[in-house]
Amino acid sequence: MSETPDPEVIELASKVFDLARTGDAEALAAYVDAGVPVNLSNDKGDTLVMLAAYHGHADAVAALLERGAGADRANDRGQTPLAGAVFKGEGAVIRALLAAGADPEAGTPSAVDTARMFGKAELLELFGTR
Repeated sequence: MSETPDPEVIELASKVFDLARTGDAEALAAYVDAGVPVNLSNDKGDTLVMLAAYHGHADAVAALLERGAGADRANDRGQTPLAGAVFKGEGAVIRALLAAGADPEAGTPSAVDTARMFGKAELLELFGTR
């Protein structure tokens, strides 16, 4: 059975994804508290946390993680929010994800692999690897 998505639902989802990209932590929290799934993902498997992390919004990442978002949930390419934050050099996001228990070894490439690729020795030390 093929259902046509409700245009209002699509519009709401697009708005919430945009909030994650722009880092509006307060609005994101309100939508999740009102019933938007905290692990909502787009057609590429990017979750709200992934989008907020990739765009450097530590407050939004923290708000979503506090509401149960999966810190290690990978997108369709196997990338995790932590690996994205390492790639983008987002220190505050990296710390927020680690504080929530994100695994530096999760994903493909993992955050550890990404740090190695880009010669980020300080992150390898933070992850407890070399």
